[in-house]
Amino acid sequence: MITGVMFDFSGTLLRIESTEDWLGAGLAATGVRLSDEEFRETAGRLAEYGALPGGRAPRKVPADLEALWHERDVSARRHRAAYQGLALAAGLPEPAAELARALYDRHMSPAAWRPYPDTAPTLRELRRRGIAVAVVSNIGWDLRPVFRAHGLDGLVDVYVLSYELGVQKPDPLIFRTACDGLGLPPSKVLMVGDDRTADGGAAALGCPVHFVEHLPVERRPHGLAPLLDLLG
Repeated sequence: MITGVMFDFSGTLLRIESTEDWLGAGLAATGVRLSDEEFRETAGRLAEYGALPGGRAPRKVPADLEALWHERDVSARRHRAAYQGLALAAGLPEPAAELARALYDRHMSPAAWRPYPDTAPTLRELRRRGIAVAVVSNIGWDLRPVFRAHGLDGLVDVYVLSYELGVQKPDPLIFRTACDGLGLPPSKVLMVGDDRTADGGAAALGCPVHFVEHLPVERRPHGLAPLLDLLG
């Protein structure tokens, strides 16, 4: 019987804003102005380079960022350096370094994230059933303020964040730490995520795993609903 659930963060419980909205917020924060054409071109390059954390993966990581990219989630420094590096590689208007910093800072703000429509109802139902909940994320910053701002923090029992632990999914240690935090054996803890490689690593511990699609919020209104059916 499942008595605990581990959730991934980005693309599972919440989704980052669009590249266009993200860029618009960064430009507003720095006072940089672009023509409509420049804006479209810059947003397109940022998307291609995967510079928005939580957004589309890079089509190709620049050679000088490859090592950093593969271990970006093990520390706050690496995470920032990787994503600001991608933004700069994509080509930003001047002052480019300032704008890259503003864009990175923007993605950490609660306003940049939207819960999926069924996130709160699902977490509330799990709480009602007495099922413990952990959030297990590959990330380089503290996402707890995002959960607090969206009224979700009281529905989470344990947070295990890769940059705090120094390891990233699919390393079994991150899932073991979450199970230990919940006080439950892995066989009783379901892992729910959108990445078959990273989140699927929980299976090595004996955790059952359930996958959801990483889609924009408006295109996935009921992605978590089947989870409740699985739990019976």
